[in-house]
Amino acid sequence: SAASDVYKRQECVPLRSENFEIEPAIEEAQKLRRRIESLGHVNPEAIEECETLYNEYNEMEKQRDDLSNAERDLVKIISDLSKEMKTQFTEKFNQINDNFKVIFRELFDGGTAELSLTEPADGEDELSAGVEIKAQPPQKKLQLLSLLSGGEKAMTAIAILFAILKLRPMPFCVLDEIEAALDDANVLRFAKYLKRYSQETQFI
Repeated sequence: SAASDVYKRQECVPLRSENFEIEPAIEEAQKLRRRIESLGHVNPEAIEECETLYNEYNEMEKQRDDLSNAERDLVKIISDLSKEMKTQFTEKFNQINDNFKVIFRELFDGGTAELSLTEPADGEDELSAGVEIKAQPPQKKLQLLSLLSGGEKAMTAIAILFAILKLRPMPFCVLDEIEAALDDANVLRFAKYLKRYSQETQFI
């Protein structure tokens, strides 16, 4: 109505600019209109979609945190197991080495022998190291296993076998011509030693 239009004009009076110019205003209005049009169509479901995406993000973030925590726990478990394995390996290896020294002297009626670990490869730990065998039968120099005679190698291998069995006896053990390279005297010595262990292990 006319009265309503007059009231609206009166409300606009305080906002009136004395230096208002119509031409620049029209140009500015066109710029603003183009900028509005460049925004594209208004998505009335934008708020709901934003909430959905936000919930999905929160859920994925929670799953990521769960995976990170699980990874951290697994790394700690593996680290603890590795430390325990290294400790047990070193302990058992030293026990086998001590047994080997004693049994070697008993089988050879003297001499000395020892087991030692080789240097592990770069990036590897002692669990991947090799084992070096040194033996010194009576009246001979200390040398590597590869430099011993066939009979001495066999007796040294037998000493290592019994060193392991002494640490952890097995229910039974299959020996495939382990004494083949031994002379008669050493065969009898081996048989005597074998009989000592036959109380706990059955040998075939």
